[in-house]
Amino acid sequence: MRAAALLLALFLALPGPAAAAAPTADAPPLAVPGLLEEHLGPDFWISKLADPDRVILTPAQIASQNARMVAEDQSIFDLAALPSRLDAARVRGWIEGLATMPTRELFDEQGQPVAGSVLAGIQDNVAIGAVPASQDTRFGMVVRRADLRAFPTALRVFHSPDNSDIDRFQESTLFPGDPVVIAHESADGQWYFVVSDRYAAWIEKQYVAEGERERILARASAEPFLVVTGATASTVYTPENPRVSSVQLEMGVRVPVLADWPATRAINGQIPAAHWVIELPVRGDDGALSFEPALLPRSADVADDYLPLTEANIIRQAFKFLGERYGWGHSYNARDCSGFLSEIFRSFNVLIPRNTSRQSISPALDRLGFDENDSWDDRVAALAEARTGDMIYFPGHVMMMLGHVNGEPFVIHDTSGMSWLPDPEGELVRLQLNGVVVTPVLPMMSNRTTPTVNRITSIQRLRP
Repeated sequence: MRAAALLLALFLALPGPAAAAAPTADAPPLAVPGLLEEHLGPDFWISKLADPDRVILTPAQIASQNARMVAEDQSIFDLAALPSRLDAARVRGWIEGLATMPTRELFDEQGQPVAGSVLAGIQDNVAIGAVPASQDTRFGMVVRRADLRAFPTALRVFHSPDNSDIDRFQESTLFPGDPVVIAHESADGQWYFVVSDRYAAWIEKQYVAEGERERILARASAEPFLVVTGATASTVYTPENPRVSSVQLEMGVRVPVLADWPATRAINGQIPAAHWVIELPVRGDDGALSFEPALLPRSADVADDYLPLTEANIIRQAFKFLGERYGWGHSYNARDCSGFLSEIFRSFNVLIPRNTSRQSISPALDRLGFDENDSWDDRVAALAEARTGDMIYFPGHVMMMLGHVNGEPFVIHDTSGMSWLPDPEGELVRLQLNGVVVTPVLPMMSNRTTPTVNRITSIQRLRP
């Protein structure tokens, strides 16, 4: 460890991009060590690539990769392969496997302890005893961006009274058009327990419309279509039909296009002269699924197919989130570290697990693993060989490799913050980043004596 600390100190003393540049009169210094203004745009990193437009995986290879992911990764659910009826053991396994009620003290958004009676009521709302011995497999579709929760409650809970960022009941988020299997209903009738392709959790019932299996599954291959390639896109506001008004679509979401819509036929008071006419799922008053036309502005960042998977495109997609607030489990209408990667790859039609714990060990990816026998030198050597788009995992966190500056690895990631030692003999400095940022890897410290590099568990790469 003394040798690692010495190497770190030597690195921080290096001239050039490894150490923060002296500020100019019109450019205040950046807080992140080694980060320069020129690093904050995609063009800098793309210009450093030998072959930025080389196709990493073709569409056929991506389809093969996705099929391998479904077949080999236990965190991925193949909804089409589920039987026509679900038995109680399977459904109870999904529900009980998601989460158990914490035994430690929890706090609400006001910093007040959550009463045990409140938690007991939430547990009762799960209604695990009401799961039938056998039930038809019901399909649904998400109609608005909606939270996935560990329990059927919107109550936000935290481990300490002074931390209201990491809601311990928040799991993930589903987007408009995501298909689900409806496996159970809460005792109060306000929540569904659903299974999506990458997550099984609770969702508010108002955001799911129930429909026919074949129609829901077929929508994934409907043509023509658009893919959202911006961080988000939104349908136009319309008072005439709130169900399709200002619907937020995330990066990678695929929507069918109604290409034969008559040019002079108005939709909710507007003819589509400056729009695409897309088809969105809506939920009726009876909870049934139907589809309605909606207008997506031509100014939206979308494409008529999934983007080619190239290093240049990976960088461009990642930078579209630069500066977005960190959102644990996709809270704050944003995303977290693993969701950040997931949305980027979704714009290329690449399927990866939702959480870092599953991404980091997925057998369907090209994995380089590390353990206690691997030294600082081993890990730094691996980072030196890492390619743009490689995923670098630590316990509870993931970063995406951008490239190297004078041989030093830089990443882009969605993070709560980073720590570093400006002076090896001084105090640890914590930077509260709370968003998508560019940082070097080598200066990062997990604590005063442990470089973050020493905690790398794996590097994952897409493979043909």
